[in-house]
Amino acid sequence: MNNSNAKVAIITGGASGIGRALCEELARMDATIIAADINIEGAEEVAADLNGRGGNARAAALDVTDAEAVKVLVQRTVAENGRLDYMFNNAGICVGAEVRDMNLKHFRSILNTNLYGVIYGSTCAYEVMIKQGFGHIVNTASTAGLIPMPVMVPYTVTKFGVVGFSKSLRLEAADLGVKVSVVCPGFVRTGIFEAMPFLKVDKQKIFEKIPKMVEPNRAAQIILKGIRKNKAVIVFPFSARFFTWFYRLHPAFLAPIQRKIIGDFRLLRTDYE
Repeated sequence: MNNSNAKVAIITGGASGIGRALCEELARMDATIIAADINIEGAEEVAADLNGRGGNARAAALDVTDAEAVKVLVQRTVAENGRLDYMFNNAGICVGAEVRDMNLKHFRSILNTNLYGVIYGSTCAYEVMIKQGFGHIVNTASTAGLIPMPVMVPYTVTKFGVVGFSKSLRLEAADLGVKVSVVCPGFVRTGIFEAMPFLKVDKQKIFEKIPKMVEPNRAAQIILKGIRKNKAVIVFPFSARFFTWFYRLHPAFLAPIQRKIIGDFRLLRTDYE
């Protein structure tokens, strides 16, 4: 990625967390930013802040579960700017709970946002990028898309799906001039943790057990560095890279840790029915 006024990027989930940090880092590279989020007030705040610092940004209200709305945003962006260089499918949600405490509504909501939202954004951008002969699709997954994670099973399902989708699409896209990368971070200090509901456990006590988190601006820098290198999978921080690497070699290695996660979670249950 080089500095150019011509670069155009859509970032879903752009109102906060990694999405906002990506908007800020890309703006420093003189890219045209479309901060898309279901939280339009937050997206407008991001755009106003970037424009106030000499950037070129606009906010867009977007529910990524609405395929037609995603298509309209992509098409409008290309019509207004003549191109689309980067599509960051970053919006996501999560629920912290055991499967026995969830219902199908939880699964549908998370799948619609985290998996179908990525598919909608990717396929709409892919169509445009094939025609123009260039572009980079960047999908946010998680280390939970590389290592099974209890007490957040629907989230893990979607992130495994995003990893498989992205790696497979990358193979098809390579000869068509389109690049595809998938981002698999460990814990990043984003709004997803504050927003996510926890079922039958004390949320504050769960937060106390979360390890040190990467700051969003540092996460954005690592992601953009990976994009410059056209990495297929961008994993960070070092601890996440180590555990995912070791899990591939010795899957049973993490079983005691995974069982401990379940045990610790159950110790914090507030309802034992």
